[in-house]
Amino acid sequence: MRSGLFWRAGAALALCQLAGCNFAPDYVRPEAPVPARFPASTTGGAAAPAIPWQDFFHDPVLRDLIGKALVYNRDLAGAAARIEQARAQFRIQRSQRLPGLDASASGQRLRTPLSAADGAPRVTVDSYGLQVGIPSFELDFWGRVANLNEVARRQYLATEEARNTAELSLVANVAASYYAVRASDEGIVLAERSLASRNETLELAQLRMDAGLTSSIDFNQSYALVTQTELQLAQLRRTQGQALQLLQFLVGAPLPPALPPGLPLDPDAQLTRLDPGLPSALLVARPDVRLAEHQLRAANANIGVARALYFPIIALTGAGGYASNELSGLVSDSNRVWSFGAGAVLPLLDWGARRARVDGANAVRDERETAYQSTVQNAFREVASGLVAAEQNDRQIQAQIRAVEVQQALVVTAHDRYDVGLTPYLEVLDAERNHFAAEQNLLQLRAAALQDAVNLYAALGGGQGQREIPVD
Repeated sequence: MRSGLFWRAGAALALCQLAGCNFAPDYVRPEAPVPARFPASTTGGAAAPAIPWQDFFHDPVLRDLIGKALVYNRDLAGAAARIEQARAQFRIQRSQRLPGLDASASGQRLRTPLSAADGAPRVTVDSYGLQVGIPSFELDFWGRVANLNEVARRQYLATEEARNTAELSLVANVAASYYAVRASDEGIVLAERSLASRNETLELAQLRMDAGLTSSIDFNQSYALVTQTELQLAQLRRTQGQALQLLQFLVGAPLPPALPPGLPLDPDAQLTRLDPGLPSALLVARPDVRLAEHQLRAANANIGVARALYFPIIALTGAGGYASNELSGLVSDSNRVWSFGAGAVLPLLDWGARRARVDGANAVRDERETAYQSTVQNAFREVASGLVAAEQNDRQIQAQIRAVEVQQALVVTAHDRYDVGLTPYLEVLDAERNHFAAEQNLLQLRAAALQDAVNLYAALGGGQGQREIPVD
């Protein structure tokens, strides 16, 4: 009866090894603490996760800059190197699930000392060996090694998602910098055109003052408007230079002295319209959300590692080969040797260390869970804010277009009234100043609308929905 019990226990241990007993809690994705729908939405667009950046951006100049940035940006290269580090650690840990195999060869000559008591002669003994053996290999009855492997795997996947997050951020930053450069370029053209017109007006005011037709007030007012335009032009050139330097830094390679002309700064011309879909799509589309979930799952597996320490660590060793006192004929049937061993270690008294490990692993898992939920909430906030911005940007641009038209009409009216002496020249200057400011505001609104659209694309996990990560 005892023999039957022994065999049943042995069979149970073997089945436990094969089945891979695992003391990690069953993973359940935490509930996303966000509303089921976004507060604002657009219709008629495409799902951002399914649109690669090459299709989202229409401007060929911008596409070329993004392509170069993905190749030459140093921060992205560093993220790729960190992936390789995490992949190597995962492969090292994964190798522990299978027994290793070592080969060894030895040769030794031993000479005993001469005995002074009985005059026994010295004895020389030779020994040679050739063996192939399995070093200490842990039988993973309790899933400790399997959970360590899962931790390393999740850490590798999290590093990959960190790189995807960096890539998506880089694409968005390059686009934002490019639009800032383009807006500065158009603002400079507008300011230069306005400055040339105001210089002509200043010359005319000089002639009228010299002829005694007007006082110096008109001339000084014209001169003040010229200096104001020169100041704005200098500010625009400074902004342009800073934006170009940032763009070159992001691209990671020298830029041409002047960027080629691109498409107009209009959202419909530059970008593909997006449909945000449902908030639940963010869980699989945004790489930062996937990163947080991988970290949570790694913490969950760590609980299994800590719990397995309550059970003995069982390890096997074995070796086989040949041993002989003569080198000749070492590899023969008569010189065969083998060894097999097993051992188990279980701490009997650790003053609560194992319990503390389990408690610590549970606390880390709780922290990762709150971090995951916070990441989901932040993703929802970014998308919701982007949708509100997109809706209001369209309205602002249309209103500003009408404002520019009105200001242009006021400039014409002010000139006509001044020419017939119905209004002072100050009214003309105010109309021209307001018209120039309205045109500059329209440029800024269009650039801001483009940047908001790019931010929404990134917030929705643009181009990341179909990405697959190889695990080798």
